[in-house]
Amino acid sequence: MKTKLPTRLTYFINNLRFQLILISLLLITCITGCADAKKKTFVLEDSVTVTEQLIKKDSVLNEPNFKQSIIVNKDVPIRIYFKWMDSLVDAHNKINDYLIDEYIIVRSNPWILDTLANTDYYYLAEKGIFNEDSQALLALHKGQILVVPDSTQTQKIRERMANTYLDLNIPEFRLRIIENGKELYKFPVRVGQNNKRYLAMAKGEVDMRTKPGVGKIIRVNKKPLFINPKNNHRYYVTNRDDGKVTKLPAIPWIEPEINGIRFGQLIHPTTNMATLGKAYSNGCVGLRESDAWFVYYYAPLNTKVIFRYDLQGNDDEGNDIQFANIYPGFENKTYTKEAIEATLKTSDGKPISVCDCGSLN
Repeated sequence: MKTKLPTRLTYFINNLRFQLILISLLLITCITGCADAKKKTFVLEDSVTVTEQLIKKDSVLNEPNFKQSIIVNKDVPIRIYFKWMDSLVDAHNKINDYLIDEYIIVRSNPWILDTLANTDYYYLAEKGIFNEDSQALLALHKGQILVVPDSTQTQKIRERMANTYLDLNIPEFRLRIIENGKELYKFPVRVGQNNKRYLAMAKGEVDMRTKPGVGKIIRVNKKPLFINPKNNHRYYVTNRDDGKVTKLPAIPWIEPEINGIRFGQLIHPTTNMATLGKAYSNGCVGLRESDAWFVYYYAPLNTKVIFRYDLQGNDDEGNDIQFANIYPGFENKTYTKEAIEATLKTSDGKPISVCDCGSLN
């Protein structure tokens, strides 16, 4: 006759058996996994830890495939964000046989761009948050993980970037990001006034109309100085549309060359959204802060640029519309799709697909 074990003892024995089985399975998994992969972790700087995993060559892979993830070890405010990103890129490029840059990193981790865009003063204001210094806001949080693409993925991103251009229709007050002939984003902008004015910065009278033409980005300024072109005086704070005063944002400015000429009409953020959709600036193209982050990360050096002056277009519902002629006399300063493609190809010998931008809504 079998002796019946107490209930608690039976539970203990069954639970012990389960744990032994689980441990055995984990050991088998570990042994198998360790045979197929090697991992190593190393620190680039005090703010970055990289975990690198080498997956052995198998029937699918022709060569070993490295996958890297970046673990952020401390909070990174916008004030030091570019320095942090530069150190990451530099460290990666020293230990790998293919090169990346900050554009590759952000395009592989789009949530970074969303985070930066959400530091927009007016976006926060809509949520009832007053932010006096956007540079103090966090671009990256401790513990977040960034993915670094492998060489094949990096090349694919570069090909997409090479087929991306900026399209500005001046009288429409709209700037578009076009990739492979398709519109990715459309942003409201402000353009130059229909006026001439003496500017101390230029040491003479300047035609402030934004000039149409075809060209490319020739300069990126990550640390712009804010200078009033009227008197050439530098300033450090800005008056917002709501009457509040804040420090200036740390969003890069980019400079296009149009028809081989540097007109000084930069593409940069404005701290006054009320000026968007107007001929207001000294020739520059101004965007809201959140949109400026997107334009920066989609328009690195040598990105092609089109500044059009098309009076025909479509509204947001797709209906035909006639835009106001803000610069009388510029009516014929536009280009056909074929002429734009030919001009862009001439700049570097590489063809690029151009959309029929006049029909975009």
